[in-house]
Amino acid sequence: MDSNNTSYTPLPGEDPSAAVPPPTHRRPLKVFAVTFSSVIFLLSLVTLIIHQGPGAPPKTVPEQPDHDHRHQQPAASTSPEPRSFSVPRGKLEGVSAKSSPYFSEEASYNWTNAMFSWQRTAFHFQPEHNWMNDPDGPLFYKGWYHLFYQYNPDSAVWGNITWGHAVSTDMIHWLYLPLAMVPDRWYDANGVWTGSATILPNGEIMILYTGSTNDSVQVQNLAYPANLSDPLLLDWIKYEGNPVLTPPSGIGSTDFRDPTTAWIGPDGKWRITIGSKINTTGISMVYTTTDFINYELHDGVLHEVPGTGMWECVDFYPVSINGTKGVETSVNDGVKHVLKASLDDTKLDHYAIGTYFIENETWVPDDPTIDVGIGLRYDYGRYYASKTFYDQNKERRILWGWINETDTATDDLEKGWSSLQTIPRTVLFDSKTGTNLLQWPVEEIEDLRLNSTEFTDVLVEAGTTVPLDIGTATQLDILVDFEIELLGTEESVNGSSGCGDGAADRSTFGPFGILALADETLSEFTPVYFRVTNSTDGDVTTYFCADELRSSRAPEVFKQVYGGEVPVLDGETYSARVLVDHSIVESYAQGGRTVISSRVYPTEAIYGAARLFLFNNATGVNVKATLKIWQLNSAFIHPFPLDQI
Repeated sequence: MDSNNTSYTPLPGEDPSAAVPPPTHRRPLKVFAVTFSSVIFLLSLVTLIIHQGPGAPPKTVPEQPDHDHRHQQPAASTSPEPRSFSVPRGKLEGVSAKSSPYFSEEASYNWTNAMFSWQRTAFHFQPEHNWMNDPDGPLFYKGWYHLFYQYNPDSAVWGNITWGHAVSTDMIHWLYLPLAMVPDRWYDANGVWTGSATILPNGEIMILYTGSTNDSVQVQNLAYPANLSDPLLLDWIKYEGNPVLTPPSGIGSTDFRDPTTAWIGPDGKWRITIGSKINTTGISMVYTTTDFINYELHDGVLHEVPGTGMWECVDFYPVSINGTKGVETSVNDGVKHVLKASLDDTKLDHYAIGTYFIENETWVPDDPTIDVGIGLRYDYGRYYASKTFYDQNKERRILWGWINETDTATDDLEKGWSSLQTIPRTVLFDSKTGTNLLQWPVEEIEDLRLNSTEFTDVLVEAGTTVPLDIGTATQLDILVDFEIELLGTEESVNGSSGCGDGAADRSTFGPFGILALADETLSEFTPVYFRVTNSTDGDVTTYFCADELRSSRAPEVFKQVYGGEVPVLDGETYSARVLVDHSIVESYAQGGRTVISSRVYPTEAIYGAARLFLFNNATGVNVKATLKIWQLNSAFIHPFPLDQI
């Protein structure tokens, strides 16, 4: 059965018509339009899927052989009509692909307006209309959190990139503001691309951003607020001497982008790093400056990793090795440094933890086997172009990331919008493992919690599902702990490696977890699960996974099994937190050591038909689950009432 087929295979051992009765529970209460020319119309046929790998057509359940999470080509389409190929949107302009190389002349499904309306999220940030991609220059200033973002004000597909702007007092309830910067100079005529903000000790704000020139050369430009007394930072001035940086000798004209937030050294000089590549080696270069206008390129590079290709959206920041608070970007005592790169070749965000040597401007990973691009990832799902900032208001490091669509451009043009941002996450060093970061939704998300339901020690026997009686399940905050009980002494069966071929791939110790956005008959569902494997020498490895293969009946929606290894230490249960917000599911395992963002498009499990289940597809263990589940309110994101100020 092809992963895009509209026929569905139940989980093995599952009989939906005879599901286990719901457990008893206690329920404590807390109480515009898109316009485009004929040329844009032709381009709109480009699909927006950035493929991260898939599988060959499966036998009985959809396969997902992308166990090493590397970029591969997608499974063959089930459409009888052959697809035509084109260069992905964005590549000709010298930036990472913002679409699939496939053209699709039809929508991925016979969507209704009600379905499109349901897909729009309730508490994730997204513009009112049109296309959005990378987060830019996040900062906190005079009581407001500011988020800038790559935005096309004219269409729901990539192009004409400007800086959108929104503010919030809590990073949840956002207010749209007018555009911050538009491509109106020769040095950014082809786009005001990604950049970062730096707040100086005297309160000045410097933004460095990449501009694509009228000749499509990538250059770095300076902008600053027109009025520092304005807490909304409505007006911005582009420095008259732009560009302040052009590609250095040996660097391609389209391989020089995305400057970081600056940090200051003991010599009083500010440093930034910019991603690039030399042949197939990904690199980050270091520049020093005292005025953000004149720069000196440091000999050598901050870091390089052969075979990782172009590094874009590089981020570099410290994390405290002993503490529960974030630290300002220039701190270099009592910290490790995180180096992160978005890999243009694979569209994945990789990070590594190491030591920064300011005396020679180099960074060395603690473990070279999990270096940038070959080891850990921020998010093992649909996630890219992330950026952090230091929130001096609450002394925390905040991470933003872009989640793009996996439907078609035709769909997005029809509904009039595309993409969203993750819930902002705090970032801390995991002192227990010494190798991982801990990512967790900002605490402000809890202000959306309404009524809650608790379940204690719910038994989920091998090969069964258990419905959870919580009512509608489209806006949820789920905390769950699992404990496993061995059934016997049978020889363990590991089955496939990693996340396997999805939730239907059985082994002795898993998978087990929840079925989010499921309809009552389980014709659609999105499993979030743990899968435990035993090696012949007794080592135990745990994987945290999300399976989109049966999340939607829409045949042209890209569906995949995502996941990665998650450390589970002695004495720890298998714990997860899952945020469900209509068409996005964000999942956090073991306090945020491994995170997965899933983009799904149900056709049946929407509105009041969306349900939540527990499942255990292991062959050799029973599972006990303890949960607390909150219904979440909407954030009611809307334009700022500028006429009232």
